[in-house]
Amino acid sequence: MTDRPMHAVTTAMLLTALLTIAAGCSHMPQPHYWPWHRKPAPAPEVVHDLATTTPEGADMAFPQYWMGNTLVVDMRLAGGQGSAVLKPREHTVWPVRIAFRVMPGQFGALEVRSAQRVVLPITTTGTKPVDLQLAPGVFIMKSPQIALSWGPADQSSGS
Repeated sequence: MTDRPMHAVTTAMLLTALLTIAAGCSHMPQPHYWPWHRKPAPAPEVVHDLATTTPEGADMAFPQYWMGNTLVVDMRLAGGQGSAVLKPREHTVWPVRIAFRVMPGQFGALEVRSAQRVVLPITTTGTKPVDLQLAPGVFIMKSPQIALSWGPADQSSGS
């Protein structure tokens, strides 16, 4: 019976030592080579495949990113109302797919005019950016430009 209390004391001391070591290790810098450590996804590389201007011809800057074979035009800083013209850079062609990144409720609708006219409604719910991809045929490779306008959902240009 004398071994049992000694065994309990030894177990308690070992447990205390292990907890102390574990607590100390959690404050140490973590090596990046641990197998369970994941690197954050790299930020997408900004490209300038499309020239973006106002309808009057003044330069505008919407960041553009490639996601697979889709060129994403980031319009999160566009404001609540406006218009723009997109054209391929000189000596280039249109990308196969184009999408527009917006925030829910940023504006009511995005109107796109090229080979076809389409009005893309913007959701009002959510907190993450939404990518609105153009359907095939909205623009074609021979399209000289894509005209964009955005604003309230009930606004219509009538074009």
